[in-house]
Amino acid sequence: MSKPSLPQGTRDFGPEVVRKRQYIFNTIRNVFELYGFQPLETPAMENLETLMGKYGEEGDKLIFRILNNGLPKKPEEARTNFEKVLEGKNVEGITERALKYDLTIPFARYVAMNQGQLTFPFKRYQIQPVWRADKPQRGRYREFYQCDADVVGSKSLLNEVELVNIYNEVFNQLGLTGYELRINSRKILAALAEFCGGMEKMVDITIAIDKLDKIGIDKVKEELAQRGLNEAQIATIEKYLSIDGSNEEKLQQIAALLGHLETGKKGIEELEYVNSQAGIGNLIIDFTLARGLNYYTGIIFEAKAPATVKMGSIGGGGRYDDLTGLFGVPDIPGVGISFGVDRIYDVLEELKLFPEGVYTGTQVLFFNLGPAESSAAFTAMQSLRKQGIRCELYHEQAKMDKQFKYAEKKNIGFIVIIGSQEIQNNTGVVKNLKTGVQETVALANLSNKLFI
Repeated sequence: MSKPSLPQGTRDFGPEVVRKRQYIFNTIRNVFELYGFQPLETPAMENLETLMGKYGEEGDKLIFRILNNGLPKKPEEARTNFEKVLEGKNVEGITERALKYDLTIPFARYVAMNQGQLTFPFKRYQIQPVWRADKPQRGRYREFYQCDADVVGSKSLLNEVELVNIYNEVFNQLGLTGYELRINSRKILAALAEFCGGMEKMVDITIAIDKLDKIGIDKVKEELAQRGLNEAQIATIEKYLSIDGSNEEKLQQIAALLGHLETGKKGIEELEYVNSQAGIGNLIIDFTLARGLNYYTGIIFEAKAPATVKMGSIGGGGRYDDLTGLFGVPDIPGVGISFGVDRIYDVLEELKLFPEGVYTGTQVLFFNLGPAESSAAFTAMQSLRKQGIRCELYHEQAKMDKQFKYAEKKNIGFIVIIGSQEIQNNTGVVKNLKTGVQETVALANLSNKLFI
């Protein structure tokens, strides 16, 4: 009999981890709600045609396809079809659905299907798992949660300014004051492509630039050459990637390089507006930021963990002015951001930023000293539960030492002991396990003495 195991890139979450994750989810959810976003959920799987071709050539390779029931009975035919599927080809009758790769494309599909019932601008947030056939490593999993906020039906840059402030609010509440929020505009990248031979170069340039942090400038130049760019074009891109200084200095340098092009001029205006209106110190204009997803058209975002932690991106997003056009519903602009919850968790863990209260499940343990005593304890416990105090009664009569150890292992702060004498007096012995202070309290006043 084989040992039980998990699929690679997936995880179980025990109670302590779930509590910490819920702390992150709740922090993000509360900020989303504060800014007027509404909750939405979409299915785990989508039709394959909904997802394919939306994430660029790199992303499409990472989509988890779902095999249909009723596969071909002939082994040779089945083997051939499986090989085609593994090569990324679509085979009729083998796979027509896939696990969702992100929350943005399913959201666009939802808007396209429900546009007649929605009030625009439609502001939604979504907190659900997604799946990617990626190589598992620290901070990267095959199943993970995303937390997204999107606004559709508005071209106003006020939305970008609000999303910047949502990032700032969430990270400050989580204690990640040293984070960086980097922004760029795909219009700037489009202008660069135009300057380097035409818009058909856009995808080649952005895919290569998106790898700068991982492979370095020399490898990026090699990749650009392999993708057909000449020396002069590569030199222009290298000059573009070398722009540095304050946000204002960067904007001056990019204006000198690309400001003569109409697309570049618009991109610069967008960045100037968001930079001046956002009002946060962690905002950095970064022209090396590309985010290699085909659907972005305007401002793009990437949130980075504090430099003391080697983690990289903990969030990202951008504007996609015609995402629903992919589903036959044109002219619905949108902009959105996503939080990388799993990476944020690892960062908070490493920096020890989870508040102490996050670990607390049961707040009070009632000892079980026998049938009559446990009955009295149960009545008192139910009274505390009605007041919102989390309690449990030890499951059986046992030695005091065993019950004390149970409370300590579960990090329970208080114990209440009701013995025969306490039943007669309608009292209980309350002990604070952190301070060691112990006192006898009337059961009617129990909640006032727990200091919870």
